[in-house]
Amino acid sequence: MKITVIGSGYVGLVVGTCLANVGNHVVCADVDADKVARLREGVVPFFEPGLSELVKANHDAGRLRFTTDVEQAIRDGAVVFIAVGTPQGDDGSAELRYVEEVARTIGRALAGGENVLVDGHKIVLTKSTVPVGTTDRVSALIAEEAKQPYVCCSNPEFLKEGDAVNDFLKPDRVVCGVPGGAAGEVAAQVLHELYEPFTRTHDRMQMMDVRSSELTKYAANALLATKISFMNDLANLAERVGADIERVRVGIGSDPRIGYQFLFPGTGYGGSCFPKDVKALIHTAETNGHNLRILEAVDAVNRDQKSVLLRKARAVLGADGLAGRTFAVWGLAFKPRTDDMREAPSLDLVAGLLAAGAKVRASDPQAMENARALLGPEVEMFEDHYACLDGADALFICTEWSPFRRPDFADLKRRLAQPLIFDGRNLYDPARMKQAGFAYHAIGRGERTPV
Repeated sequence: MKITVIGSGYVGLVVGTCLANVGNHVVCADVDADKVARLREGVVPFFEPGLSELVKANHDAGRLRFTTDVEQAIRDGAVVFIAVGTPQGDDGSAELRYVEEVARTIGRALAGGENVLVDGHKIVLTKSTVPVGTTDRVSALIAEEAKQPYVCCSNPEFLKEGDAVNDFLKPDRVVCGVPGGAAGEVAAQVLHELYEPFTRTHDRMQMMDVRSSELTKYAANALLATKISFMNDLANLAERVGADIERVRVGIGSDPRIGYQFLFPGTGYGGSCFPKDVKALIHTAETNGHNLRILEAVDAVNRDQKSVLLRKARAVLGADGLAGRTFAVWGLAFKPRTDDMREAPSLDLVAGLLAAGAKVRASDPQAMENARALLGPEVEMFEDHYACLDGADALFICTEWSPFRRPDFADLKRRLAQPLIFDGRNLYDPARMKQAGFAYHAIGRGERTPV
């Protein structure tokens, strides 16, 4: 099948590459000429495990191409994915200018000339996370100029950064929102054929109406964010009442109605999806005369939780005790297995430490280049995460990368000026840390210190 993907970011590049990997001929179109040039050379502009190898293999095989000619790419694809960014607006809404620009370009491509169609239609799929009603808006914009038949559907992505390739190749579900009528039937058949290589063991296709599909994506992310904020709120209570949130987590997670996933307390959620999507769903509700009170609380808890380590440090070292000190930070990306710094809790921590007059050293296996661009020269970066400890007054842990899970504690203790750790990911056992001579402050581990 001939496929075009508009946008070559985290979503678009994974989608295009994985579809090419099963034999489709895919063109990824992007207006960023530098990005396209790098992709043609096999350079993926972000870290995603396994993606670079797949891009190179499929590009070398001729199944995956990259171009800046968006309109021609649209003409050449029977199926067109819209996978451009939807950044957050000042009012919390999803900014749709890139999606709308692509829709108008599709309309121009369908205004005349030669177009690759399937069963007489161009199939347009919104893969970007968009508010309810956006796919209808895309269809209306295309209609302003289009002269050839097309059908617009919603096909949201459910990819986790750090495991996106595996998520696409082995999906737990494929949500497809299709319109009614004959055109919708054509689109449904094409979608079944498109995803058949990824759903062979059992049917994971979930066909529904367009608006339900759009809301499903937002609802999924909002519910996951809700679990995170709930556990963080509960962890802060656990500290005050002398309970251990890790014991509580296991106790409630063993209930199959609840499950263990997304019950880990920490420093708040970040990334390109949860913060933006929660706010966008709140905005959608407000514009439709409804208040999503639970999500408003979820967002408020998350904003507060991002300063939890800074509050702990001030409680231990004194309100003015950060000035003139040097602190080490392990982990900068918002989660492991990615270099994404968007909304990363480490940004709030580092900014707070610097504002308090402290010096900051940091190490991250993948995100330091992106972090440098955001944090500037004030933060000293170290490839060796042990080296950044030398002489530091305390260690802060923001991201649970594997190398941080079982460090050499004797070496760690020798390097630190004092054996003080603020662990935002609950990586270590408090009793063992105390036995090893560390002052260890984690999240919700029965501490009585007010935060």
